[in-house]
Amino acid sequence: MMFLAVLALAAATPAAKPAPIDGDATRGVSGLPVPRFVSLKSDKAYLRTGPGDRYPVSWVYVRKGLPVEVIREYGIWRQIRDIGGSVGWMNKQLIAGTRTAVVTGQVRTMFAGADLQSNPVWRIEPGALVRVVLCDQAWCRVDRGGKSGYILRSQLWGVQPGETIG
Repeated sequence: MMFLAVLALAAATPAAKPAPIDGDATRGVSGLPVPRFVSLKSDKAYLRTGPGDRYPVSWVYVRKGLPVEVIREYGIWRQIRDIGGSVGWMNKQLIAGTRTAVVTGQVRTMFAGADLQSNPVWRIEPGALVRVVLCDQAWCRVDRGGKSGYILRSQLWGVQPGETIG
């Protein structure tokens, strides 16, 4: 199962020299914490080599809801990192605050409660995209297609260690 649907593009023009990043850009001009996780707003989102439309496109993401990590802000541009480690710049209009995560590793068991002794409710494939409902301590409650349950935080990519959600 392919969990990261992307299309690499060759730059049609030589790479533009990146704009200098000043200290204000790393503080989160939006007022939101950096780093933080967000998700892609549409089925087509461009990742650029620098913070502006004049920079070449390095990736085209084709999976709405894919989680990405905002690691820097510069005006309307967000420098993001994806699950594969690719880093680039994306216009803030292409991302949403909806919390999603990707199941990592192997087939995982979802539980009825936040406890390994709780009843297993279903199993989920690695690479599956889930909506994060809440996270507290070691567990996150997630939903996929109307099925919900608890999964260990360490089995997800898209939530910060120790982050409380919900």
